[in-house]
Parts: sequence; structure tokens; C-alpha cells
Amino acid sequence: MASPASAQGETEGLSYASAGVSIDAGNRLVDLIKPLAKATARSGCDAALGGFGGLFDLKAAGYRDPVLVMGTDGVGTKLKIAQMCNIHDTVGQDLVAMCVNDILAHGAEPLAYLDYFACGKLDVEAAAQVVSGIADGCRLAGCALLGGETAEMPSFYSDGEYDLAGFAVGAAERDRLLPQESVEVGDVLVGIASSGVHSNGFSLVRRVVTDQGMTYDEPCPFQEGVSLGRALIAPTKIYCKALLPLLRDGHAKAFAHITGGGLLENIPRVLNKDHSVQLDASQWDVLPVFRWLAGCGRIAPREMARTFNCGLGGVLIVPPSSVDNVLESLRASDQTAWRVGEVQSRGDRTEQVLIDNIDRLTQPIAVLPPRPRRTTGKRVAVLISGSGTNLQALIDDLGKPGRDHAHIVLVLSNKPDVRGLERAQKAGIPTKVIPHQGHKRADYDEKLHEALVAADAEIVVLAGFMRILTESFVHKWSGRMLNIHPSLLPSFRGHTAHEQVLASGVRVSGCTVHFVEPEVDAGGIIVQRPVPVHPSDTLEDLQERIKVEEHIAYPEALRLLATGLVHKDDDGRVVFDLH
Repeated sequence: MASPASAQGETEGLSYASAGVSIDAGNRLVDLIKPLAKATARSGCDAALGGFGGLFDLKAAGYRDPVLVMGTDGVGTKLKIAQMCNIHDTVGQDLVAMCVNDILAHGAEPLAYLDYFACGKLDVEAAAQVVSGIADGCRLAGCALLGGETAEMPSFYSDGEYDLAGFAVGAAERDRLLPQESVEVGDVLVGIASSGVHSNGFSLVRRVVTDQGMTYDEPCPFQEGVSLGRALIAPTKIYCKALLPLLRDGHAKAFAHITGGGLLENIPRVLNKDHSVQLDASQWDVLPVFRWLAGCGRIAPREMARTFNCGLGGVLIVPPSSVDNVLESLRASDQTAWRVGEVQSRGDRTEQVLIDNIDRLTQPIAVLPPRPRRTTGKRVAVLISGSGTNLQALIDDLGKPGRDHAHIVLVLSNKPDVRGLERAQKAGIPTKVIPHQGHKRADYDEKLHEALVAADAEIVVLAGFMRILTESFVHKWSGRMLNIHPSLLPSFRGHTAHEQVLASGVRVSGCTVHFVEPEVDAGGIIVQRPVPVHPSDTLEDLQERIKVEEHIAYPEALRLLATGLVHKDDDGRVVFDLH
């Protein structure tokens, strides 16, 4: 006989999983990362996970009079680029580097590391990649990954988002702590090369990319063979193994990790108030990424120097008699290093860091030439009015191996001097500007049609084309013209879709690629991609997430149309032939 509860059809009680937290997923992650942590074992610690705390034996590590040195940090908004690019295997090294390089500035050897991984919904595969990067960083630093915390917090973070924090414990012999009081006028500054932006200043980096109307998956303009996103998130260098022998042997009096605050804010942290330093920017290689950022963002040299490392991930202060030995030792450890300045008396100067030839930090770079374009498949014309980020997504997708279903033969704009035209020209695509001022709608649309016919276009793609097309023009290109809209049509039509979404309180929006009909945003739907809407979202937050999905949806829809897998029948219905 059924119980009264089951007879009445009552549902089961709540569980942790029904609230959005999967203990099973957490256990799977632990199983995946246990061998990664075990591989970081060292003297003083076996790096076994599973206890309530991590243990470290200082005596077994060989210390006689140790002072513990601790540091904590995160990766900051560099994570947003990594998540947008779906690159998770390098940010763990960033996390470790930011902590261990900091405690290295006190002469400390990193001994143990703990991490904190927080997310809305645990993606075991992505989290395992992150922890794999943390383990890699620990091996590079010579410290043990003792443990960590994985926090799954539904509604606190959106799906696909996570944040990281780390904590490093190190030790130094009391008589080897840095910085030393013996730093004096005439001591030499030795700069050690960075790998790129490292993990500071990414709010400014992201602003530059946004203002340029660029996407992270487009080809990098300053580094050949990689995407812009991949180049920007190059992992932070870890300097421990190269520097510890020098610090232990007394060859360096101080070490400054060039982190948040750049050269101008970090070098003074290892100086006394009576000293300043004179740097010469002509003595080290300013990496192309910094000159590109400065040029695109019109960032002043001093602002560059107080925001970024500008090519120097760390600066040692050494006595003149040790310079040659220090440079030789660093180069033997595969580090690029230069003599970049010296310690001076501060006098009555306010600033403690002066930089000769500072304009080199913003010296322009040559932009890489475009890749050869394919000329196979359907002939596509793209109509734009602005920055052309969706145009760039199409260019990038059609440039991938095996993408022979279409090629862009013309980019046409109703406005001159817009970023989208630059993108097309950079890719070697013909462009044309037909200004709309002074034309009646019908006359203007006829000029558009003539230009498209002259280019032998077979498909027309609207990528931010801010004109309402006449019924006559739409009929001429019926079934051959696509548009993208930043909502899940038929909801939230018009040019204020994002504002409508936020005002409505819905929890899901997205983007829609559809055939163009005379009625605005009313054509048959080809591809849709959903995007969660969070209570804390600003207009910019929602725009940014939907734009990422647009850059996936538009190439997919073009492929379906160009290969005949979708078409519009005589009755205006969308027909799919996916078999």
C-alpha cells in the first residue's frame, strides 16, 4: 500500500543538488586534481589532498632560523578574457605567480600554496584545467600545492564565470630577508623581462579592446599566429628558481616585483625615503603589446609606467661589483635581463622613480599584414555602419581551415571612416562607402543594390547596418539576406532590445540570426543562442555577454545558408535540411 505522501503525489524533499550545488561534481574534481597536487610534493610536504588542513615541516626543508613570509592575490579581470576565450589552462599559473613573486621580494622561498576557486555552477573540466595550471605554477615555483577550496555558489556567479584567489607561504633565513638596509647610491638596477601584461591593468586592457571595437578571437595585430585574446593572457612569469640562488648568495640587496602600479609604484616599495632611482627605457625591450595598447588607447607614457610592467616583470638592486655575475646567472636560467638604471640620492624630488627616454614606452609598432583570403564558396557582401565586430567574427571564421563555403567579396558602409572598414581593408577585402545623406530611401537602396550586383554578391549580411531597408530592396534579396538581433526573437524587437530586457526582469535573453523581411525583426529564425540575465547586470554587462554569442551565431547561420542546409520556401517558412 502506498504511503499517504506518495498517494497524494507529493514531490520529494529538497536536496543540495536541487539548490544548485553538486557534491558529486565536487568529488569528481577532487579525484581529477589529486594527482596534479601530488606531483608538486617537495621536502617538508607530501602534497596529499583530503585533510582539513595542509602540513609543512620547516625543519625537513632545511631551515635553521626561518621567518615565515605570506602573500595572497588573485588574477583580476584577466579572468574575463580567459573565460570569453574558453582558455582555462594558463590562469592558474598567473594565480601562483602573483603570490610567489610577491614573497620573493622579501627573499622568501615559496614552500606551500593554497587556492580558492569560486563559481556559480561547477564545470568540472574547466576547473580541472585551472587547477592543472595552478599545479604547473607550483612546480615552476618549487612549492607544494597543499590544498584549496572549491565554492559552488548558485546565483552569486553566472554560469561559465569563476573567480580565483591564492595564498602562498614561504620562508627566508632571518639574516637574508629583503630588502636590505645596505641599498646605497650607485647600486645598479637589473631588469628582468616579463612575458607580457602579466596579471595587472586588465581593466584598462579590456577598455582599449572595447573602444577599438575588436574581438578577442580575431588575429592578434602585434603577434603573429595567435588570437588577440591568447596573446593578451600570456601567463605571468615565475622568477623563483632563477632568483633564489642569487638572493641566497647575497648578490642582490632588493627585488621589486612589478605588479599593480607598474614601475612607478613598485620600485619605491624596496627603497628608503632618501633614495630614488633613474631608469633608462632605451636599455630594455618594451614588448609590442605595451606599445600597441599605448597607441590604441592614446595612453600617456607616465600612465603606462604607473599601470603596466612595460616589459620588466621584476627589478633587482645589486652592487656594481655583482652586476656581471647577476646578468650571467639570469641568462643561464633562460631569463632575459638588462642593466636598466641606478640608485641615486632623492634630494628634494617628490618622485622616487625617474625614467629617461620614457617615450619609448609608447613608440608605435608596425601592424602585421593580413593573411591571404580564400575565394571559394558563396560570394558574400557585408553591410555595416560602425565598428564591425560581427564582421570581424565572420572574417575570422572564414579564415579557419576547411571553411570553403563562403568568402566576403565586399564590405559596404553608409558611413566613412568607421572601424569596420579598417577591419575589411586589413583583411584585404574590397570596401565601398555610399553615404546616405541627401538620398531618398528608395534611391539610396537602389544604389546599394547596384553595388551588390556589381560585386556579384550571392548573400547579403547586415552587421550593424543602421538603415531600415525598403520593401523593394528586401524582396530583391529575399531568402539571401541575413540580420542579427540582440534578443531571442520574437521578444524585444527594435533597437532598444537590451534596455527592454533589463526593464522586463526576464532571466534569459540572447541573440537571433534571421532572414530579413520588410517588417523589422520579423524574418524566419535560423540560429538562436541564449544568454543568462542576472539581477546585477548593467547594460554593458549584458551587451558584452550577448556579443560573445553573436560572434558564434552569425558564422553558424552563414554556414547553414551558404551550404544549402537552410533556405526560405515560397511561403516564407524556414526549411532546414540537416541530414
